[in-house]
Amino acid sequence: MLSVLDDLVLQEKENSEELLMSNGKIALITGGTRGIGAQVVRKLLQRDLHVIIGCRNVEAGQKLCEIYRAKGVRTGSFDVQHLDLNSLSSVRAFAKVIKEKYPRINILINNAGIMFGPYKVSEDGYESQLATNYIGHFLLTHLLLPEMIKAGREDKRYSRIVNVSSCAHKLGDIDFEDFNFKKHYIPSQAYAQSKLAQVLFSNYLNSLMRDASRWVGVYSVHPGIVNTDLFNQWHFEVLLNKHVRRLFFKTPETGSISVVYACLSRKLEIATGTYISNSQITSMSASAYSTDLQRRLFEFTMNKLNIREFGVE
Repeated sequence: MLSVLDDLVLQEKENSEELLMSNGKIALITGGTRGIGAQVVRKLLQRDLHVIIGCRNVEAGQKLCEIYRAKGVRTGSFDVQHLDLNSLSSVRAFAKVIKEKYPRINILINNAGIMFGPYKVSEDGYESQLATNYIGHFLLTHLLLPEMIKAGREDKRYSRIVNVSSCAHKLGDIDFEDFNFKKHYIPSQAYAQSKLAQVLFSNYLNSLMRDASRWVGVYSVHPGIVNTDLFNQWHFEVLLNKHVRRLFFKTPETGSISVVYACLSRKLEIATGTYISNSQITSMSASAYSTDLQRRLFEFTMNKLNIREFGVE
């Protein structure tokens, strides 16, 4: 409860962004057609980046960028491609297209996510929140890592992988015996597990990149308690309906600030592997710091996806 209060009230004044222009940089965001992602797209275009949007509804992504153009955003450029993170075949097809078009990628924002809702299983057999929030992004990061390593090496500046997580990770636990919650599904617990998995993945991958002297930094970001349609399937929607949320929750625009900060802040060049909230480096859950748990989950996921060496196809 304290972390929620801290996010909504105490640290709001710290939420700022560095307005750096980044001509020639290429950023890829998943799920950038609405909510926080849509605002991140706008801010990156304003900073003159080329923004690749991976989304299920390509028409919606193209329309969003056209709206920004109509509203006066003249900088930057965009490319919208189909991606369904709930399908590993879609992730692979998307990555193939991107790798053919772009030899280097500077920023990867793993933003797309789902929250709560009824129990569903992806076509690959994963619980839907786990599939979208973690598994799909794990595979996508693996497939695009060579392009990110290349961009960092050529620029002599860190390429950045930004995983949009949540303070909910502090309530999570990794259930290796029932990874997909087949025995007893509790939506909030499944969501917390997926968000903890993101943070553990971020920390372990950052260590791998550091130990291999790669110019790639990995960050986790808590954008805040944001009033988006992710809450529409929440059990307590009757209590925290859209009108109540509008009064107390952050707007998507405000929630996007910490994500953009993680993408562009010069201050974070020497602070990779950190957890960002309200544009500040903050503490993670105790389990997120466990190198044993990080390694176990990473190897567990590699085995699940039949990946022998991360970042090498």
